[in-house]
Amino acid sequence: MKIEKGVGYKNVISDLRQDINSRNVASGLVAGIFGLSVGLVFISAGTVAGLGTGLIMMWITSFYLINGLFGILVPAYYRQPLAMANSIPGALLFTAAIPMVGLGPVLGATLIAGLISLLVGFSGAMGKVMRFTPTPIVMGMIAGVLLNFGLNMVRPLESALLPTILMIGTFLVLTKLAPKFPAVLGSLAVGIIYLLISGINFSGIEFVVDYPRFVMPEFTLEAFLAYGLPLAIILVGMETPVGVSMLKSAGYKRIPTNGITAVNGFATMISSFFHLHSTCIAGPMTAICSSPDSGKREGRWVAAVIVGVIFTVSAPFYGGIVNLFEVLPGFFIAIIAGLALVKVLISAMSESFGSTHRLGAIFAFLVASSGIQIFSIGAAFWALVVGIVVSLVVETKDFKFGQQEEDYEESELELKSKGA
Repeated sequence: MKIEKGVGYKNVISDLRQDINSRNVASGLVAGIFGLSVGLVFISAGTVAGLGTGLIMMWITSFYLINGLFGILVPAYYRQPLAMANSIPGALLFTAAIPMVGLGPVLGATLIAGLISLLVGFSGAMGKVMRFTPTPIVMGMIAGVLLNFGLNMVRPLESALLPTILMIGTFLVLTKLAPKFPAVLGSLAVGIIYLLISGINFSGIEFVVDYPRFVMPEFTLEAFLAYGLPLAIILVGMETPVGVSMLKSAGYKRIPTNGITAVNGFATMISSFFHLHSTCIAGPMTAICSSPDSGKREGRWVAAVIVGVIFTVSAPFYGGIVNLFEVLPGFFIAIIAGLALVKVLISAMSESFGSTHRLGAIFAFLVASSGIQIFSIGAAFWALVVGIVVSLVVETKDFKFGQQEEDYEESELELKSKGA
């Protein structure tokens, strides 16, 4: 068995009390709000695909409850900021596959995809997989994805000039004058004050309660080939490398690569029994939680736990949260998300275009920035595919296949210290 051993749960409460501070709480809050807003993307995708409202809400409720529970357990075990959510490319495949092969077979294919990820994690093969997903190419893809968050942050200057200047200005002033204070939290407070002064109406919000419902998956070869196999490739070849690269860029050394892959698989298998397409490490939220804005590295795991708590508590009431996000103007979430990820974008850009894999990285960046979809699979996946192929063809020597594998193969080393 190649699963890395974590710190464990023995002293988790005392460690939480010791490590919690305003910075990791603020990062967890911002990442949690960002994660809650992502549910609207899934609702839109489900609606466009013609899924019924009842199925969509069961899907979303399971998303936040299951992801939330694993989002508490996983970072607490490893004491690393491993925020958990699910795969957006997988969600788009999920909504596209259900009308073609049916819900039961799609969930069966989800179960098999999770099993594949679990077995890859237990086999210790992720070190080999990571060799074919070099950090510059992964970071180029991440930079391309995050570029859209940055652009969406500044676009409201056209239609909402005053609140945009107030929120971004607050962030810049606090970053300059109070570097130890979480600047995004200040921007969030200023934005809320502006909305209250401007007379936004929250009276129409109705809170409803819903819970995940058990369903028995079915198994067909057609569903596995159309959806299960691509999902397995996404979980192993995209979600784990992205999460690991985010942690590596934040300065973490002994990252539980195989453990992340195995947890992604096991949690996805559980998800398949509750109308959910996956549970895995969440790149953007891991980026927020692991960033320097979250304080000292050894305490950043607390931010990810806070995200898990927010998801778990919000899950039964997400129908009302949807109404809240519909009331909030679009610029509000766009600015907060952009500000939370701006330093991560800087880091991703700087690590993408170093001395190796430069062509692969720039192609990954361009494809991810384009937002294209091929075979209902989003740009982030194709960015990795194109970047790796370009680098293999043109920059073969950068892969250094003759040398020992990278730090990802240190899977048998125990993670004995927090934030290792």
